[in-house]
Amino acid sequence: MLTTNEIRRSFLDYFGSNGHEVVQSAPLVPYNDPTLMFVAAGMVPFKNVFTGLETRAVPRATSSQKCVRAGGKHNDLDNVGYTARHLTFFEMLGNFSFGDYFKERAIELAWGLVHKELGLPKDRLTVTVYHTDDQAFDLWKKIAGLPDERIIRIATKDNFWAAGPDGPCGPCSEIFYDYGPDVHGGPPGSPEEDGDRFVEVWNLVFMQYVQAAEEIVGDLPRPSIDTGMGLERIASVLQGKRNVFDTDTFAHLIENSQALVGAASDDDTIASHRVIADHLRSTSFLLADGVLPSNEGRGYVLRRIMRRAMRHAHLLGARDPLMHRLVPALVAEMGQAYPELGRAQPLIEETLQREEIQFRRTLANGLKLLDEATGTMGEGGELPGETAFKLYDTFGFPYDLTEDALRARGIGVDRAGFDAAMDRQKAAARAAWKGSGEAAAGEVWFDIAEREGASEFTGYTSTQGEGRVVALVKDGAEVGSAEAGDTVIVLTNQTPFYGESGGQAGDAGTIVGPGGLRLTVTDTSKPLGRLHAMHARVESGRIAVGETVNLAVDAERRDGTRANHSATHLLHSALRHRLGNHVTQKGSLVAHDRLRFDFSHPAALSAADIAAIESEVNAEIRHNEAVTTRLMSPDEAIDAGAMALFGEKYGDEVRVLSMGRTGAEGRNYSVELCGGTHVDATGDIGVFRIISESAVSSGVRRIEALTGEGARAWLVRREDALKGIAATLKTSPDEAEARVAALVEERRRLERELADAKKAIALGSGGGTAQAADESVNGVTFSGQVIDGLDAKELRGLLDQAKTRIGSGIAALVAVNDGRASVAVAVTDDLTGRFSAVDLVRAAVEALGGKGGGGRPDMAQGGGPDGDKAGEAIAAIKGVIGG
Repeated sequence: MLTTNEIRRSFLDYFGSNGHEVVQSAPLVPYNDPTLMFVAAGMVPFKNVFTGLETRAVPRATSSQKCVRAGGKHNDLDNVGYTARHLTFFEMLGNFSFGDYFKERAIELAWGLVHKELGLPKDRLTVTVYHTDDQAFDLWKKIAGLPDERIIRIATKDNFWAAGPDGPCGPCSEIFYDYGPDVHGGPPGSPEEDGDRFVEVWNLVFMQYVQAAEEIVGDLPRPSIDTGMGLERIASVLQGKRNVFDTDTFAHLIENSQALVGAASDDDTIASHRVIADHLRSTSFLLADGVLPSNEGRGYVLRRIMRRAMRHAHLLGARDPLMHRLVPALVAEMGQAYPELGRAQPLIEETLQREEIQFRRTLANGLKLLDEATGTMGEGGELPGETAFKLYDTFGFPYDLTEDALRARGIGVDRAGFDAAMDRQKAAARAAWKGSGEAAAGEVWFDIAEREGASEFTGYTSTQGEGRVVALVKDGAEVGSAEAGDTVIVLTNQTPFYGESGGQAGDAGTIVGPGGLRLTVTDTSKPLGRLHAMHARVESGRIAVGETVNLAVDAERRDGTRANHSATHLLHSALRHRLGNHVTQKGSLVAHDRLRFDFSHPAALSAADIAAIESEVNAEIRHNEAVTTRLMSPDEAIDAGAMALFGEKYGDEVRVLSMGRTGAEGRNYSVELCGGTHVDATGDIGVFRIISESAVSSGVRRIEALTGEGARAWLVRREDALKGIAATLKTSPDEAEARVAALVEERRRLERELADAKKAIALGSGGGTAQAADESVNGVTFSGQVIDGLDAKELRGLLDQAKTRIGSGIAALVAVNDGRASVAVAVTDDLTGRFSAVDLVRAAVEALGGKGGGGRPDMAQGGGPDGDKAGEAIAAIKGVIGG
């Protein structure tokens, strides 16, 4: 018996040997199709190839594509566990021809695999064709030799595929396996077709037409092939099972579930074990592909799947959280084919455990309140919508869980009343917001958020994707479209563009669409904290609400931003290690070309501090540890040692970023709460360089730094400057420091010699310049002199010498430098009762065009802007002395 893993390998090897490129499964989040919540078919990753937007070097491909049907227009959630074939997660085996081979080769390959390679008996196989597809009918007769009665013509759209109302389309041909007459049911197209006897295992789509508004308007220029075979279904056929949950992979998962619960399955419990096994697969693969539980969008669907499985674990009597303990069994079964499971195993286990612990609390409280509210109700009763809303709003008990819990008792829920209570809450929130004092123009964002919900950010794992335009805002108001030359704000249902928040700058990039549409996105903001608003200029074409557009973030700019953001986390830890745990973040700016980090610290950092911090950060970068993300409640995160970042708004759940090496306490070097984008591993930062450290305010310091290419370019500029200095000094860069030091010392010596010469001139002891003549003013000996080029700080020393020389009297000096004048006056002690040096200086300062001047009665100093009036300043002093 072939195992499921062997069947997958056989399929891919078969088509690989027939000229097909074996392509790895794409992630479950379909960034190239905004109409889908998750990838739900094998052709989704190749959509743009089929529509002509992309080309491939090899025109044939084969894959085993991960698929989830649990939200949006593809939703099998409520059927899982209770039917033989419904799953939320499944694998779609497929082979694809992009304008290469067509119907005949597709049928040859399909028949060669199912009948010759896999050995399914010819008499157990039946095929269907679209009722007008005579070519396919004849080819099945020719290639497979099937009789006419086992080539069934189907006239419904079940056998006609279309990508949508516009685009490629074509007839289908399905292959069915017959379990035999002892199983209830009839062949496809018969009244009993819904039975379990005939099971569809493969669908071949022949894309050969183009349609517009659901009408065929012509032939596809390059007819193509898209096929899909459910791995679980073909495994059940090949393993002789009638239920996919009896195949080997599911059997092993269910065995583990039974062992952990401590009881074998019976008719009453087998459905719960099947739900757990299926939901374990879908939740684990979604987590591995970057989806995290939340209260909106894909994260909400993930949480709903988780809680449905956890509810069934509760029904089975599991006393402790169960789901996370099943992950090793899943990795053992599927980890070889999908290594991302093994890489994400710690994240998967931790998230499942945390969610189940939280859910068990919610479940216990909610079920108790639900029992109280419905204690007197019998079968056919209805829980009031207000009560259901109170359970949801106050106690966090989801509406669908309320329905699920009451369904077994035959009690319904007043959905209209629940919706009315929800609407009243929204109206109250709007009224409260209007009274909050925010700008009135912001109401447009409230309208959009209320109507469309939060933007789904897909940029943690990709910088490209598609989105459906849900709103356009121009000049503060919503518009239906925008033309070339317009500046407009674009909102899509999902986007890889990060809106400015938490210190991280918004993304820039491009938006393109049909008809030559192209917009340049210059910035992205985040109104209300939940909308990602792309500020753009329409370069060409016309954009309208409802259109699907391609979104591309400037990847180089994003890479720089991610590196700088991750570097701030490492810097924060390094600062605390070096300076102490009093260091906390007080603000930040993370852009693509630089980072700025404000932190609490009472004093400037020394050169040794800066060098040690920079060295520590670079050591973590060189170690190149993976950066991991977890989702926790804020309290749990802080209890686990995470640091909350300044300026970030936290809801019920937070992203916890861990990076760097694990220390003695089992914690990573840095653990912080952060919703921004980050590198995959610390080595992606490249290099870290602090370029400045300064004061922002009392007790707050600021570090500015560069990483990666920015740091490299800065270092190159510094080296070039050093080489230029060395060339000017006619020495080598290595000797430049010593040469500059020698020049500085030589300049200091010359400055000292010059100052001494000026002093000597002022004292009349050199240079052939006569000393100022003493004179008698009002019976007082007065010595006054103007000296050009003398430093003002030399005045007091010269005046002290003049006082000694004259014995009794007043001395005044005016030094003129660069057009300005400094004046100083000294009065010997015996005259301070008659004259104050302060009064004399102020008279001189006024003559120099200045104001003020101060000092002591025996010595005062001041200055003025008009050095040309130095002589008048001396005269003004003499005037005061003379009375």
